[in-house]
Amino acid sequence: MWPPEHERFADRAAAGRMLGTAVAEHLRQIGMDATQPGSASARTPLVLALPKGGVPVGVGVADAIGAEFDLVISRKIGLPWQSDHGVGAIAENGPAVFDLSAVAAAGLRVRDLSPAVQRERVELRRRQERYRGSRPAPDVEGRVVVVVDDGLATGVTARAAARALAAGKPAHLVFAAPVCAAESVDLLSADVDCVLDIYSPREFFALGLYYHDFAPLTDTHVLQMCTQMWGEQMVPTPV
Repeated sequence: MWPPEHERFADRAAAGRMLGTAVAEHLRQIGMDATQPGSASARTPLVLALPKGGVPVGVGVADAIGAEFDLVISRKIGLPWQSDHGVGAIAENGPAVFDLSAVAAAGLRVRDLSPAVQRERVELRRRQERYRGSRPAPDVEGRVVVVVDDGLATGVTARAAARALAAGKPAHLVFAAPVCAAESVDLLSADVDCVLDIYSPREFFALGLYYHDFAPLTDTHVLQMCTQMWGEQMVPTPV
């Protein structure tokens, strides 16, 4: 079933611009708008996009709030017989996070997924090198940090990213996505200071249905957008 037309975005970039307005308003409300005199935050906000789909959305949010832009890299952990069915996730320097009800429904225990976790850690390291090269992951301590994706379905990837980042002691940690399943917002709220969205339906349809253009993104797309935000000299050379 398709969502109502008014709840659909032209593409990820358009959704990012709309979401940026909501994030800017949130930062003003809590006194952490670093663009305003007397702000409670002495440093520029930091937007961390989840590749791949979160990157064009994150670019729009960063532009809207005058933030620094970077990536937080994560990987889904799938079932042994269906790798694209995510029941867990890992993020940089963070522990694996699992949807325990989904794991149990599949007749598994968390330890049964250890081989998948190890495979995804290898792929995560590859993506770190591919996207960031020798650049270190950003320091989030004391920062206003906004994690951005193109949507929140089960929420397990966002939770993995949030828990990894929380260990770095940000001053205020936000997760933002254009559309979020309301059930997953409830779960993620325990791991962040705030969840922001434009739409949060209780009956969540497949994420791609909320976009007119939901074309898959490649590593090349991600690197092109990072070049736009960081400058060519800061982006690893494509291989």
